[in-house]
Amino acid sequence: MNDKPPYAPPATGQLQYVHLEKLYGYLPGLTAALPAIFGVSPEEYAGVRDRFDTQARAAAESLLADTDFAARVARLPFPSAARILAVGDSITDDLQSWAEILRHVLAIARPDDKLTVVNAGLSAHTSAMIMRRWPSILHPAPDWIICGLGGNDVTRIAGGKPQVALAESIANLRELRRIATERTPARWVWLTPVPVDKERAARNLAFQYGASSWRNTDITALAETIRGFDDPVVDLVDVFGVPAHPDLQGPDGVHPTLTGQKRIVTALIDRLTA
Repeated sequence: MNDKPPYAPPATGQLQYVHLEKLYGYLPGLTAALPAIFGVSPEEYAGVRDRFDTQARAAAESLLADTDFAARVARLPFPSAARILAVGDSITDDLQSWAEILRHVLAIARPDDKLTVVNAGLSAHTSAMIMRRWPSILHPAPDWIICGLGGNDVTRIAGGKPQVALAESIANLRELRRIATERTPARWVWLTPVPVDKERAARNLAFQYGASSWRNTDITALAETIRGFDDPVVDLVDVFGVPAHPDLQGPDGVHPTLTGQKRIVTALIDRLTA
């Protein structure tokens, strides 16, 4: 009997979104074991990660080639030595995500400011799952928090209800904000969830195996409520469109292309320098 799933995601795809060191970094020997866990050699493991990092840096360089964009980066309200915490799901955890591109943008454009971007994205995590880890994620205390949670809250399994109901999602997001306010001096920015391409998602073998699906009506309902929060909001529903523009949303219909990730960075910087 074959118990393996009916798809075999390549190590490259797994390494792009799955980062066990964030979840189990406390386990002795985990870092050394990661290449074997993903079925590749240490050299292949390092090479895959380096390629994604190179692509993220190239994306940053292409954005900074625009003089208006570069001028906005110079005006970002990040003080010298600021620690910027990027919170989210796989759209943030992605090795070429908006957080990784932002890290390179700041390193290239403002090297003397010694700004640190910490990618605390955790693939497949809902707002409720992040809550359990939240106090440890907030150490050391950040100066800024950019939060893009909710995409997994609205995931439906086997056609049922969303994993986290809308009212509970909002309560969780507000609670994360409350805890951060009590524990850190951080300023806060919200990213709304990203719309999906339902047809592409329905054809994806991994999502078929997990019986996972999304509805843009769920995403827009969550985004509409987030828009009413007091902190600055980057409206990714407006950026991506509904359904998501085909050039911005990737082959699986859920994870943005590199172009889509660049668009998130542009929207974020526009919002913070408006």
